[in-house]
Amino acid sequence: MNRAQRAQQIWSVLTLAASNRQVLTYDLLGRACGVPAASIGDFLRPIQQHCTERGWPPLTSLVVGKESGIPGDGFIAEADVPRAQSRTFAREWLAEQAPTEDELAAAYERAQGAR
Repeated sequence: MNRAQRAQQIWSVLTLAASNRQVLTYDLLGRACGVPAASIGDFLRPIQQHCTERGWPPLTSLVVGKESGIPGDGFIAEADVPRAQSRTFAREWLAEQAPTEDELAAAYERAQGAR
């Protein structure tokens, strides 16, 4: 499974979590998707970029560290994490069509260029 395909998988998990007002740890998300928790950030990058470019709440705000309870250093979409999570919970994610593999791959490339 390539990066964009894994991001699509994670998108689905996160939109379901958002619709249930759930926050997930990197560890839990990694176990649910079959990847090491330390690798999750790379798959979240295109999701964060996709949301930012569309003016959507940052879906990636729902992925937090077990100890800290906040997203990791790669989360740059919004400084106020509780506000970001509240906005994310309020959006009707399941009413939206999920981004395609190509859209997420392109978002990843744009995110890399912005660094």
